[in-house]
Amino acid sequence: MTGSAEGAERTPGELAALLIDASAEAISAAGGHAGGVYLRSGTPGLLRLAVLEGLPGPLFRPWWRLHVDRPFPVADAYRLGVEVVLPNATETMRRYPQFAAGLPFQFGSLYVPVTGGSSVFGVLTVLRPSAGDATELLPVRERMSQLAKELGSALRTLENGDAAAVNWDGGPLCVRPPARRRPSGYLGRFAWDPATNVVTAEERLNVVLGAAPGESHATVEEFAEAVAPGDTDRILAALREAAGGRPPALPLYVRAANGALRLVEIWGPYEDSTPVSAAPVRGVVLDPGASAVADVAADQLPDGVFCLDRLGSVVYANPHAARLLRRPRGELLGRTLWESVPWLNQPAVEDHLRVALLAPDPVHFHVRRPPDPEHETAARTFSEELLALSLYPGPDLLTCTIRPGHGMTDTTSDLLDVHGTQEPAGATSLAPLYRPIVLAIALTEAVTPRQVSAVVMRELLPVFGGRRLAIYLLQERHLYLAWETGFPKGFLAPFDGVGLDKGLPGVETLTTGRPLFFDSMQQLADAYPGIALDATEGARAFLPLIASGRPVGSCILGFDRPRSFSSEERSVLTAMAGLIAHALEKAQRYESEAALARGLQQALLPRRLSEHPLLETAGRYLPGTQGMEVGGDWYDVVSAGDGIALVIGDVQGHGVQAAATMGQLRSAVRAFALGDRPPDEVMSGTNRLLIDLDAGLFASCCYIRLDPATGVAQAAVAGHPRPLLRRSDGRTHLLDLPGGVVLGVDPQAQYPVAELRMDPGAVLALYTDGLVERPGVDIDDGISALRVALARAGGPGARPGGRTLASLADRLTATARHMTDRPDDIALLLATRRATPLRRK
Repeated sequence: MTGSAEGAERTPGELAALLIDASAEAISAAGGHAGGVYLRSGTPGLLRLAVLEGLPGPLFRPWWRLHVDRPFPVADAYRLGVEVVLPNATETMRRYPQFAAGLPFQFGSLYVPVTGGSSVFGVLTVLRPSAGDATELLPVRERMSQLAKELGSALRTLENGDAAAVNWDGGPLCVRPPARRRPSGYLGRFAWDPATNVVTAEERLNVVLGAAPGESHATVEEFAEAVAPGDTDRILAALREAAGGRPPALPLYVRAANGALRLVEIWGPYEDSTPVSAAPVRGVVLDPGASAVADVAADQLPDGVFCLDRLGSVVYANPHAARLLRRPRGELLGRTLWESVPWLNQPAVEDHLRVALLAPDPVHFHVRRPPDPEHETAARTFSEELLALSLYPGPDLLTCTIRPGHGMTDTTSDLLDVHGTQEPAGATSLAPLYRPIVLAIALTEAVTPRQVSAVVMRELLPVFGGRRLAIYLLQERHLYLAWETGFPKGFLAPFDGVGLDKGLPGVETLTTGRPLFFDSMQQLADAYPGIALDATEGARAFLPLIASGRPVGSCILGFDRPRSFSSEERSVLTAMAGLIAHALEKAQRYESEAALARGLQQALLPRRLSEHPLLETAGRYLPGTQGMEVGGDWYDVVSAGDGIALVIGDVQGHGVQAAATMGQLRSAVRAFALGDRPPDEVMSGTNRLLIDLDAGLFASCCYIRLDPATGVAQAAVAGHPRPLLRRSDGRTHLLDLPGGVVLGVDPQAQYPVAELRMDPGAVLALYTDGLVERPGVDIDDGISALRVALARAGGPGARPGGRTLASLADRLTATARHMTDRPDDIALLLATRRATPLRRK
């Protein structure tokens, strides 16, 4: 069973209702402001966010997908089957620096695995206000554990009943949590079951609507008529939209029979593309009373005021806010802020919205409104385009004020606008707080210690005003200098290779695990008498590089002038040290694994190809230049009875596992070919072998058995790009071969065999997708370009003195060979029939 919030795939109502109910109860039990459920997906090792309650999905898109091997609390809870409790931001930063770098806000969180029998379905999670320590959350943990257990049992029953795995492969269902406080004019809640058309309401609401005592059921039409006789159609339309997955963002203002104003607030239990669902649509009927008066009063305020719900939709805006945002109120209400005001759809503004949604304190910032050519004149000053915004968090709403940012001039250099990264004068800079996000993203691309150091120099030093950087790596209880910049030439040489018994700050920070901060060189000298100092008087920060509890090395930041480090800066620098340590640990593993993988790859690729007097072949392999550099592409030429087997394949992924799996598949195909098995049997046997290996990988393959004497060939394809054939007359086309699914997916897969003929002088080209696929370019265009290149290049014997097949292979891979950024490895196999047998000397 698979859920999806987008696209044509239907969301299973029962599954969605279970997840949303569990999430809502967990949020309530934990006193949280948001939560959700991660579920396993159809992709092995990948978790997807199935439900997000209380937060706008678009602002948290980076957390929609998560691999179980990542150092994140959700992944640990799922992979290890344990509860993860992070009572506050400090504990989060200490245990999960990469997670804290992405969401560096003051909140606590809990993660409980959802298990049923021997299956781990996912993780139930709640974000809540910070607590002092984990002991304060013991009652919350017990309740969440019970909820996760009940959800796991229900999912197991659902899975067994449908005989299909409970997975989630779409985007999250973004749900508005029920309001925490009932308004003073509360009348009552109701639920409508679209399947039966029956409305069940609270007794109090039934009485208000004129139902007889004890009567609790009505059709939806009767209910709408009782609530607002003059607005029946509007209520019915809103309910049906909610059943179809589109609950209205705003309460519906209607009139009772006596003319009194009523509000009908509706929320669907989940989003669904189906017009009628088996799960109920819930709502509440309110007497707005004083709240309506408050809206009228707020309309008269001189400042702009608007309110956002927990999903970012504008639920109220006074006229002055609409004028300042340059949008009619009708275009603001019911739409998210970033949809209704496109110029606020910027990363800097999103950062502040995330703070207000996750942290308890008000958020203040300035933005510069873009000029409006239809209404603005050249006389408009810089300050008249400046707007001051304040966001005030609440349990159900964000209240926002907006006013002109008078008093600032165009000479102000520390302005945050929607196109920049700075903040208004006098405000505490948020740049250090958000810089870990940039650093974390940049570090994902660094795969060697030198690249990690270069990223740190580029992303870390400028934001804190640093000028010097040194990174030491630990090897056999000694620290060795891996990178330095900004220090006097030769100054750090005496510290290279120092043992862990030395009384130096770079050693002590690693052995104790505590960062050391010195506001000036004098402070450093007082703490470590006799230590060698360079000529500057600036501050120093010594950071321990510790990853997964293991020491990696030390990082030293140097500054030209004395400076103090705020508690926020110290916390952020400590978190960033964790990011650097994890990146360096990964880089060290990469270097050793890459060396092993390269050796394995070279050992597994054929040293020479099988020969035949009537056939010439040439193969080429190019490793990728990203990631592990080696992958699972291979080619082979094998004797098959009185014929020759031409083979090319591609194992998913890169690294040692992909290379090892490639070697096993190549050996299997070779064994089948040497036994002269038909192509379909070769594919089926190799497919079953890969499934039995349980490597978690799949592979594509093309197998062609050619009789060089007659030119007759039989081909079978398993999810692989089709070969190209350049005929002896120069015409080149893509072979239209039937095919089966990739190897390693379906044990019952069938692989049809097609027959083709190859004339003397024709060239057959087998290749992997790395040769024809480029980011942002359709693969069909890449295949067409290869076809044209093969046609123009001709073939051996096409004319007197024609090029050899080997030179043709070099020419077809020349462009790829000279690319510095080659994301995938490449394999190419060419074959041509000779008109006469090759004479051996």
